Amino acid sequence: MVEKVNHSIIIGVVGPCSAGKTTLINALKQYGYDAHHIAQEHSFVPEMWQKITFPQILIYLDVSYEQCVQRKFLSITREEFEDEIERLQHARQHADFYIHTDYFTKEEVLEKVLKYLREREIPFDPQVLAD
Repeated sequence: MVEKVNHSIIIGVVGPCSAGKTTLINALKQYGYDAHHIAQEHSFVPEMWQKITFPQILIYLDVSYEQCVQRKFLSITREEFEDEIERLQHARQHADFYIHTDYFTKEEVLEKVLKYLREREIPFDPQVLAD
């Protein structure tokens, strides 16, 4: 399937490792949204998310340390995880939408984000849904 993307609104997605960023971004693209991963969790520049991608909408996906290591069997230490959370603080404070993903399936996370976008009348490409 050829992706048809609405490039008028850029959606940035941030969060710690294993929060579900890639899964959400891929799903949003299937709906025609121009969604991007911003690797803020790896940057020591607090406002990097604003400078590189210039998102009009910022979505913050959160996850607990316990779920982080369980989801992808990562060998990240609690200290490394908490360092990521610290590097994400500025983005979290400025996020338009926040969701803690521990207790939701990827489908539920997607539905919550789509509901948020629809309520704010963020456009998407309806042709994607017809394909």
